[in-house]
Amino acid sequence: MTPSLAEATRLWLRIGLLSFGGPAGQIALLHRELVDQRRWLSEQEFLAALNFCMLLPGPEAMQLATYGGWKLHGVRGGLIAGTLFVLPGALVILALSLVYALFGSVPLVSAVLWGVKAAVLAIVLEALWKIAGRALKLKLDWIVAALAFVALFVFALPFPLIVLAAAAIGYLHGSDAMASPLQAVRPPWRDTLRTLLAGGVAWLMPLALLMIVLGPGHILSELARIFSVLAVVTFGGAYAMLTSLGQDVVEQAGWLTTQEMMDGLALAETTPGPLILVGQFVAFIAAAKQLSSLWAGLAASLIFLWMTFVPSLLWIFAGAPWISYLQAQPRLSSALARVTSAVVGVILNLTLWFGLHVIFARSERLSGPVPVWWPDWASFDPAALVLSVAMAVALLWAKLGIPKTLALAAGAGLFWRFIAN
Repeated sequence: MTPSLAEATRLWLRIGLLSFGGPAGQIALLHRELVDQRRWLSEQEFLAALNFCMLLPGPEAMQLATYGGWKLHGVRGGLIAGTLFVLPGALVILALSLVYALFGSVPLVSAVLWGVKAAVLAIVLEALWKIAGRALKLKLDWIVAALAFVALFVFALPFPLIVLAAAAIGYLHGSDAMASPLQAVRPPWRDTLRTLLAGGVAWLMPLALLMIVLGPGHILSELARIFSVLAVVTFGGAYAMLTSLGQDVVEQAGWLTTQEMMDGLALAETTPGPLILVGQFVAFIAAAKQLSSLWAGLAASLIFLWMTFVPSLLWIFAGAPWISYLQAQPRLSSALARVTSAVVGVILNLTLWFGLHVIFARSERLSGPVPVWWPDWASFDPAALVLSVAMAVALLWAKLGIPKTLALAAGAGLFWRFIAN
């Protein structure tokens, strides 16, 4: 049964408010709400859309939510779902960016974030368990997932290369027996091109106006240009974007320090919404510092949101009509299924990466032919480990739920930092 637009809108707002834990936790939340509890999407529709979104640049969880809204209520539903997925986190990041610009790192906020990180780790672990259980059905799936993990965690290979390799393995392994029962009507190319053209013009219009009014050398124009490029070439989510963005705004332009970049990532990791919202913090602080104006920071935040997320909406509106058709083609269906297998390896990599940064104050990649992530054992935080285990028990065993677990973790962070110490 298709829900009303009002009922769906309430759910999209709920998801936007609870979408902690990065893409792994967010995908698990979307699956729980859309497939397990409400059955608004079938398991097959959800996995087909997830496979497709993993092939796109930009935040895959936000694109998956947009697809859900589009599937239920067309373009209007997709716009509502995508916007509400991003908006709560964007408002939180904006508020935190303002506090950071005025006061620097605030102990109270740091304490809350320290506690919430433990709950986020538990959310990611839950997502890994559930997605692996649904995606790893064949021996080939396990092999692809393992190879994807090793390629990322051990050798730091580029994310697009891993996705393409998984798709190629699936395509070569595909056969007619893997055909999907989904409807196989090919959408008109004309409609797809029309959507891309209209959306592309709307997306790039602010960039053109900034270049004309402020000039190409102005920081707001440069930020718009940087984010427009990253929106179409950055695969692999926030961590891939952070690397490219750091080269642009830290190493080349010198607008931010490395520590400020890491502070932004810490804020984004422990607030709702896509992790790619770290770019909003970067844009705000860079513009506010260079132009000595908080209003400039606000303008830069809006520029980031438009240049980054409009393309993500556009990819779904243009590509969503093709998902059923692609899934019905045997070899393409196999290719997309292997992408999902690789996603399990990607999530395992993110889980270990995030766990290292929660339990250890310092972790970095080793130099050399095997650049694996390695913690500084002297920075081990036993309290973070104990709290992480406690939050995992609360979420996975006691079934406390995400909102209560997050609130409990935030309270524990405040208690430990200000009362116990």
